[in-house]
Amino acid sequence: MKARELIEQNNKKRALLTEENEKYYTNLLLYIRTKLTLSEQQSEEILMEMLDHLTEGQQDGKTAQEIFGNDPKGYADEIISHLPRENKRKSFIFVSEIAINLVGWFLIMRSIIIPIIGTKASEEVYIISSLLLILLIMVMTALGVKMIFGLISQRSFDENATDKKMMIRAGLYGAGGFLVILIISFFVKEIGPSFILPWQSSLGIGAILLLTSWIMKKSRI
Repeated sequence: MKARELIEQNNKKRALLTEENEKYYTNLLLYIRTKLTLSEQQSEEILMEMLDHLTEGQQDGKTAQEIFGNDPKGYADEIISHLPRENKRKSFIFVSEIAINLVGWFLIMRSIIIPIIGTKASEEVYIISSLLLILLIMVMTALGVKMIFGLISQRSFDENATDKKMMIRAGLYGAGGFLVILIISFFVKEIGPSFILPWQSSLGIGAILLLTSWIMKKSRI
């Protein structure tokens, strides 16, 4: 069974848990899933085993604490220490998928902005500047994903953490990241050789890249 199928089955089975057991298990689930370096397949398989064990115990009147213990974070860390790392080839495909998706949206947004600006100069693309900007967007996105997953991981076993605090921190990062991209793009806007790329071509290439990213995602799951 593939990871995506395990996730769907997990979502259905969790509905059978009591509110207390569901909260305990969901914290374990989020904590383990946010460890991006772990094998997704192996992680979902162990999560399914844990869920089956919990539902069986629940039928006998046991709680999640009685089954897994009073230290869920320690229990989760113990499980994580035995899980294999994600295959490098899969990691490369995943990163490539994100990169292609980002470049696709970048070109789509460009095709929307150019007709609004309405100047011939706006269709000129500086190769080095564009590559630097795309690289910067990818880095900021990767850091953003890492930060958000880190916030979710921290929140899993923190009773004082709230969705509001997490959203504020994520929002501040998003606004700060966007500001950094704007400032840097202003200083590197005309570096290297250039060529003309009409907005129609930008739209077409962007659409092809988004389709490619979608196909890669479907084949991955």
